[in-house]
Amino acid sequence: MADPTRLPVSVRTVPYRRMNMEIDYPQISGLINSRVELSINKNIIIQVDMLIREQLNNQVPGNTEMSGSYEIKDNQRGILSLTQYNYAYTPPAAHGLTLLKALTFQIQSGRIYRLGELFRPGSDYITRLNGLILAQIAERDIPLLDEFKGISTDQDYYIADKSLVIFFQLYDLTPYVYGFPMFPISVYALQDIILEEGPLGVMIPGV
Repeated sequence: MADPTRLPVSVRTVPYRRMNMEIDYPQISGLINSRVELSINKNIIIQVDMLIREQLNNQVPGNTEMSGSYEIKDNQRGILSLTQYNYAYTPPAAHGLTLLKALTFQIQSGRIYRLGELFRPGSDYITRLNGLILAQIAERDIPLLDEFKGISTDQDYYIADKSLVIFFQLYDLTPYVYGFPMFPISVYALQDIILEEGPLGVMIPGV
């Protein structure tokens, strides 16, 4: 019999509508532990609110229009990883601004994993990831605004199947027209340093 804590969770779309705001965000349901379910859903809403506040702080005063959406990147083996987009535009600006943030949960406990918590304590994961990202920048001929200075300890990421995807915000690394720079890294390239019981470890068959 399948372990219910490792099955995909049910996800529904919740609309958030205010004047000039049309935002859709996910909410989960059906967990055995209702307190964990409430915690996960609360943290998703907190991120929705954070994106709204950040956008309003970035925009010039005026009639700001805002929209938002989400994508489920991984929903298996007890891990839920998702991204949330928020786009805002205030006329007569030349263009709007999109923000992208992610959350990765362990479904059984509701724990949110920061990047460093995916790896074994003491492992030099930053140096490993920086090297892999630099290799992709060269291989893909990605145009940089400045020299690549490396990732931060709380770098944005999400998990998609058997890959860790590191991403950067607009203007952080590349020109606006390039969009969000994303760097997918196979879990097998990190197998020796990932935490076996963590979100990356459980993606490897046999772990």
